[in-house]
Amino acid sequence: YGFINTCLKSLVIEKYGEETWEKLRLQAGVQDSFLTFEVYKDEITMQLVDKACKILGVPADTVLREFGEYFFEFCKRSGYDHMLRTLGGNLYEFIENLDALHSYLSLSYQASTEVLFLFVFPQEMNAPSFRVEKHEDGSMHLHYYSDRRGLCHIVPGIIGAAALDFFNIEISMEIVDQTEEEERTGKKEHIVFLVTQNPVFSYKERNEFSSSPQYLADSEKQIENQLNKEDLEKAKNTVRDRGSSVCPVKKSHWKTIRGIITLGKGKLLRGFDPVYPKSLWIDTKTFCNGLPFHMVFDKELRVKQAGVSIQKIVPGLQTTGICLDHYFSIVHPEVPFTISSIQKFINSQFVFQTRREMMPESWKQRPMLELRGQMIWMESLQCMLYLCSPLLRTLHELEERQMHIADIAPHDVTRDLILLNQQRLAEMELSNQLERKKEELRVLSKHLEEEKKKTEALLYAMLPQHVANQLKEGKRVEAGEFKECTILFSDVVTFTNICAQCEPIQIVLMLNSMYLRFDRLTTVHDVYKVETIGDAYMVVGGVPVPVPTHAERVANFALGMIIAAKGVQNPVSGNPIQIRVGIHTGPVLAGVVGEKMPRYCLFGDTVNIASRMESHGVPSKIHLSSSAYQCLKYKNFEMTGRGEIEVKGKGKMHTYFLIRNKTATENEIMGRP
Repeated sequence: YGFINTCLKSLVIEKYGEETWEKLRLQAGVQDSFLTFEVYKDEITMQLVDKACKILGVPADTVLREFGEYFFEFCKRSGYDHMLRTLGGNLYEFIENLDALHSYLSLSYQASTEVLFLFVFPQEMNAPSFRVEKHEDGSMHLHYYSDRRGLCHIVPGIIGAAALDFFNIEISMEIVDQTEEEERTGKKEHIVFLVTQNPVFSYKERNEFSSSPQYLADSEKQIENQLNKEDLEKAKNTVRDRGSSVCPVKKSHWKTIRGIITLGKGKLLRGFDPVYPKSLWIDTKTFCNGLPFHMVFDKELRVKQAGVSIQKIVPGLQTTGICLDHYFSIVHPEVPFTISSIQKFINSQFVFQTRREMMPESWKQRPMLELRGQMIWMESLQCMLYLCSPLLRTLHELEERQMHIADIAPHDVTRDLILLNQQRLAEMELSNQLERKKEELRVLSKHLEEEKKKTEALLYAMLPQHVANQLKEGKRVEAGEFKECTILFSDVVTFTNICAQCEPIQIVLMLNSMYLRFDRLTTVHDVYKVETIGDAYMVVGGVPVPVPTHAERVANFALGMIIAAKGVQNPVSGNPIQIRVGIHTGPVLAGVVGEKMPRYCLFGDTVNIASRMESHGVPSKIHLSSSAYQCLKYKNFEMTGRGEIEVKGKGKMHTYFLIRNKTATENEIMGRP
């Protein structure tokens, strides 16, 4: 499910950053987000883990262990903390009840779900299973069974984090055996971990060590030495050794004292001693009606007794001595149907499924009935008691089997689970819909942001950025006065003749080729393109952002234009086109004019003089006014005087030609690497 991949994404982002996750997911070829209850292929998770190992440069077992530790915290933050804390009073009980938690969650979630310590798996993929054996020295052997190979290193991360958080103990886990399980049906990876543990006590907690099993055992020995033989014999019959718990639970002295029962004559007894009746005060009929889905069978799997409801569904059970495995198969745990295998996994919850070929004709078209319950070995009778209930999650499953709530005993919580699950499924479906809508909105928002960037890029190409932002906010853009800037005009020599002799499309292609080169140069030299009219191209330096180097920028841009124009072909002659360039420096007034297709325009005599420098220029030359010359005079540019010329509307003016930049290479002028 997406819950796993979401956790892995959260781990990478939290510890290594967004960039690492983006790199990881791109290399793995997976999407950026995952729906919590959506089923994804195992290959996606394995790809993410594999790429994480390569990108981070750490072995797979380290990544998986770290993921296990983080996954435990992720589950706690996701609301499962209380559920996990109540599984057991120590680590042994905690692990022993994990399979029971999986079974419950498989009912609580949608019918197609099974969970391993909140690892969510589709039902068609069997969830891994745990079996634990404790030893006298306090160590344990943890047996881990799974269809998925190579994920066993997640287990030490999860179990270690749970032990430290819930029971304040540090554990070490090492693999002592790794085989392909032969006793279970199907090929399973069977990993055996040796679990050893050490208490973790702070300075204040050390005094509480007296409540540990070893301390209590020593205390009992001291008490026993003080008792006389008669009292000691009676005490031994009632004291239950609670000191063999694998994982000690911290208690205060007062809790320890409350656990000690004081009887007459000063005898101290700790623990609880149940009282059993001499004979069972319940008749056979009441037992079979009160537990309608129980079964009792012996070592040869011969049925000795069965509840009334299961007899009704499987009539063959009314025949005493029939073999149970003829009518049922074991779905979970995946073990052979033998008494020894059942005893080995007796702490697990067992799921039986009816065999279709042995069911009555009326049942053969329905889904098979599954039973879920507990196995209890009765040593005195050498028989196994299977206390079970129908494994039903929803009212729909109940109806499919043509069963009714009345078929389930009133004390059986399966009734409540079915009804509560109906409401939960509706809530989950609503949650899934909301999550899908959220994902759709996220994708739409991402696309909208991309389109917004494209629109802004287009707008900023037409207007200065600060002006465009003001217009977007609905503000009026006031005209601004710039005391000094440098303006450039250029046009194509004999453009009118070229137009007269060519097709319009040829003119468009020529101008587009030329303007693309010029536009790139505006970025290289950071000058502002004001407009183009026909073959005329106008730029300005120092507007809309005043800069002291406006003249140098425009001069370098002009030199680049002359070089770039040589790469544009004249469609008439086939030779490179020629352009005239004019530059003038002076004050201007700048502002936005118009509401439809607004333009950022420049006003003032400086614009007129710059235009005159271009129109009175020479092909393939850069014509400078005297003010532009003065700005460039000491800036490492080579210039030559043209002398006095008659300028239309301005009279005589002394002008110059810009030859080259003394310090910049052609590649630097053109912005080439």
